[in-house]
Amino acid sequence: MKRAAALAALVMSAQVAAQPTLDPLFSDHAVLQRGRPIAVWGTAAPSERVTVTLGSASASARAGRDGRWRVALPAMDAGGPYTLSAAGASGAGVQAQDLQIGDVWLCSGQSNMEWPVSQALNGGNEAQNAQDGLVRILTVPQRTAIAPEVSLPTEVRWQTVSPETIRDFSAACWFMVRDLRQSQDVPIGAIDASWGGTRIRPWMSEAAVRAVGDVEDAELLALHRRDPVAAARRFGEAWGRWWRERTGDSAGAEPWRDSSRLAWRPVPSISPWEQWGDPAFADFNGSVWVRRKVVLTEAEASGGATLSLGVIDDLDQTFVNGVGVGSSFGWALAREYRLPPGLLRAGENEILVNIGDSWGFGGFQGPAERLRLTLSDGTPKPLGEGWEYSVVDPSVGTPPRAPWDSHAGVATIYNGMIAPLRDFGLRGVAWYQGESDVGVPGYAGRLAAFMAAWRDQFDAPRLPFLIVSLANFGSFATTPVASGWAELREQQRLGADRDPNAALVVAMDLGERTDIHPPNKQEVGRRLARAARALAYGAAEPGSGPEILRARRSGEGVVLEFAGVTGSLRTWSGERALAFELCAEAQESCRFADATAAGTIVRIADDGRPATRVRYAWADSPVTNLYDEAPLPVGPFEVPIE
Repeated sequence: MKRAAALAALVMSAQVAAQPTLDPLFSDHAVLQRGRPIAVWGTAAPSERVTVTLGSASASARAGRDGRWRVALPAMDAGGPYTLSAAGASGAGVQAQDLQIGDVWLCSGQSNMEWPVSQALNGGNEAQNAQDGLVRILTVPQRTAIAPEVSLPTEVRWQTVSPETIRDFSAACWFMVRDLRQSQDVPIGAIDASWGGTRIRPWMSEAAVRAVGDVEDAELLALHRRDPVAAARRFGEAWGRWWRERTGDSAGAEPWRDSSRLAWRPVPSISPWEQWGDPAFADFNGSVWVRRKVVLTEAEASGGATLSLGVIDDLDQTFVNGVGVGSSFGWALAREYRLPPGLLRAGENEILVNIGDSWGFGGFQGPAERLRLTLSDGTPKPLGEGWEYSVVDPSVGTPPRAPWDSHAGVATIYNGMIAPLRDFGLRGVAWYQGESDVGVPGYAGRLAAFMAAWRDQFDAPRLPFLIVSLANFGSFATTPVASGWAELREQQRLGADRDPNAALVVAMDLGERTDIHPPNKQEVGRRLARAARALAYGAAEPGSGPEILRARRSGEGVVLEFAGVTGSLRTWSGERALAFELCAEAQESCRFADATAAGTIVRIADDGRPATRVRYAWADSPVTNLYDEAPLPVGPFEVPIE
């Protein structure tokens, strides 16, 4: 009897487990995109026929051998609420309640998009007043993957907007959709998929990364999927080439081949180096070599092993006996590197780690007990003592990052956070990123490949993208200077200008010189909504504000022509327009210029010196005063003089 009961319970459990499910994207309170076929997917028993119903629409599909199914329902107009159901042949299934048909906006980027309502300017009051039952929000958890994921985690859920739910949601995204609700009067869904400190490359698909020429890194990621040990070794070789180029070391003379040539001192403790009590490390950001030697018997060295280094803040490249065994980034990631058989040897073995830190605490985070070498038979060799360090000359620069790196890798965040959205219907994308790409050439090309890949995934060739240009941050410029932030803003401008379905949102005047996270996300959201109305909804108002068309010589100076001007260009707090520069070819030739504005024209007086180009607001934190009557600012640019 007991056996029969157990068998019956097992059969019942299997039936329950095989009941059709809906992907978490289709939870209670979801918003589905109006005006286009509605894709719905989930899981069921392999080969089971699943029928999906939404309102009066219905469609069926058979689950594949992997248990996954997908249907497409016909396009619907805005409205609701609806119930979405997915049922198997037996009638058993699942339902999602209170769905709305409207517009869905995907908000993505790094920390300025991630920045929550509660920390925005007047955030407490903004959250307290957040009451709109027809705006629904969903946050995609931060995760990476070395191959595209097909589903979001089961705990992901849509939520209706309330003071409690909106506090931790993206401020820029919320203020944008709140403004759009007032003008569009349809239900709106806002999806936040953002991650602070990330470059654009991990948000790109692997195909997009290949399209911009990063084939070697894409191949390394593919190798990492098949054989992580081989990939770590190959990346160690690439890292070594970078080191030799930067230092002039010859092959065989690098620190991981011959560490004896460096000056070594004992590591005081397995803890952040700011806590060592050494004034030189009290506020140290840079790179440090650390090494540890371990003696093994022939039996101990005969098999593979696992090297555990605990958490390292924030970047490491680890070598064992001169061979790269791992590279990771993260201030909370415990390093665990597998050592293949044949790497260790009887006698003395050397572990050498290059640790890089860009801010905050750096180095080993401890405790010392987490550092060990676990042999193939499970025997642990403690490594919590006996380490030495040697500081790297800062002129060497910042080392490369592995293509499986979460923040700067190849497609890792795309695979974990965007690929699972599959072809979920969208009205558009708001993209607020770029700080982490300052100093990395080619952003406009990466932006174009990024947008093309996302449009391909979401089956929307003309999907609108709203690109937020970098806010002002950093030092004021008292003379014309080279600026990495200005270069990145120009790349963002060019990327948006070359794409008929992209709009630039200027934020250069909304930042804080000493805070990379400006709190005035309300105005960012307002400008995003304005750009959305123009690009996605066909409003007549200029979406991006004044945009440079060209610079041409005229009489005794240079004339700049602008499009997208509301009313007339105006200079605030003075008769002259600030921050214009005339330049010849060299940076040293740039000088501030005398400029006046009227209508849609800016005139720059000839100063009698050679000039081939005009720059505007070309600084990390420029001071400007030129707006139209919207009012929207003239954004930074560099153009040749015709």
